[in-house]
Amino acid sequence: MSNTQNTFEKQDEKKTIRLFAAASFLNDIGSDIIYPIWPLFVTSFLGANMAVLGLIDGLGEAIVSIAQAASGFISDRIRKRKVFVWVGYLMGSLSRIGYALAPFWQLLIPFKILDRAGKIRNAPRDAIIADISTRGNRGQNFGILRAMDNSGAVVGILICIFLFQYLRYQWLFLLAAIPSVIGAFIIFRFIKEEKATDGKIFKGFSLKQLDTNFKLLMLLSSFFALGSFSYSFLIIYAREFGFQETFVPVLYLIFSVIASIFSIPFGKLADRFGRKPVLFLSFILWALVCLNFMVSQSYWVVMINFILYGLHKGALEPVQKTFVAELAPVAYRASSLGAFQMIIGLCALPASFIAGLLWSQVNLLAPVYLSFGLTFIAVVLLFFVKET
Repeated sequence: MSNTQNTFEKQDEKKTIRLFAAASFLNDIGSDIIYPIWPLFVTSFLGANMAVLGLIDGLGEAIVSIAQAASGFISDRIRKRKVFVWVGYLMGSLSRIGYALAPFWQLLIPFKILDRAGKIRNAPRDAIIADISTRGNRGQNFGILRAMDNSGAVVGILICIFLFQYLRYQWLFLLAAIPSVIGAFIIFRFIKEEKATDGKIFKGFSLKQLDTNFKLLMLLSSFFALGSFSYSFLIIYAREFGFQETFVPVLYLIFSVIASIFSIPFGKLADRFGRKPVLFLSFILWALVCLNFMVSQSYWVVMINFILYGLHKGALEPVQKTFVAELAPVAYRASSLGAFQMIIGLCALPASFIAGLLWSQVNLLAPVYLSFGLTFIAVVLLFFVKET
């Protein structure tokens, strides 16, 4: 058993999960107050073109990948978790203040970097949750965290919809900074972390410490990430298939509500029946999204696809983290989670670019066919992964 696990097992497990869930809920309120209007803010308000928007967002995803890997490695090395979590929330809050005060789009870049670097919280936080959980409730605990993420997103979107016409961009961004500050304070004040006392030295992390099952899970997840284009494409499909732009945020809201409702049940299913069946189900749900677009482009199909997308995310995100945490060596759990998230993030970078290229050079359904093919490969490879 790792010393980090000893550090946190003295706390009440349920209380710790509730504190992390509350902080995550608050942070996602702030994030999703600005998320629906971010493209409009960058292009319409600050006058940037779509290439600039893509550059800023792409840079953000690259920073996320690096930040998660680095924080996981450093967290294992110094055997501290908590500081990465509350500082990460605080960085997100400060970035939104920067967005509000930026007079031109060039200044968004350093604040975007600050915002995405705030993801240093993820791997250490997930390692804490994995450490204090058991195999019988680890999926449920990750499901609770993801459900609160999505619930915060729902609240944030509703705040944006109702207040945008009154507050506009700058004041909404300043408002969005407040919940994350509160979340940072919750972690700083109420999560207790004791000093490591076993004297063991972290000697570094490499792929040699990972077994074949972990590497295979990383490989198949990379294939899936390369084909799993972002929700932005689903929104564009909705617009192309006849939905008015004013209704598009409602579709995003539907997705967030579904993901929030089903994250905990899927986590419980993973605890009861195993990680592989639920991960397999998440891939099948995404494949159904692709198949629906292939056979029909009606209003109802688009609506159903946003529901399926919510179910897919509700199943994928809790069980994927649970699976990674259990296949990773306990002493390198944060490093493994960070490395896994980095690989998936780096694969997501070209995914949307390739999807956009196929959209413009072939047709709008070409990305769907590619995604379906890569999902099929991921499903086949999953059969060869053994749960420990």
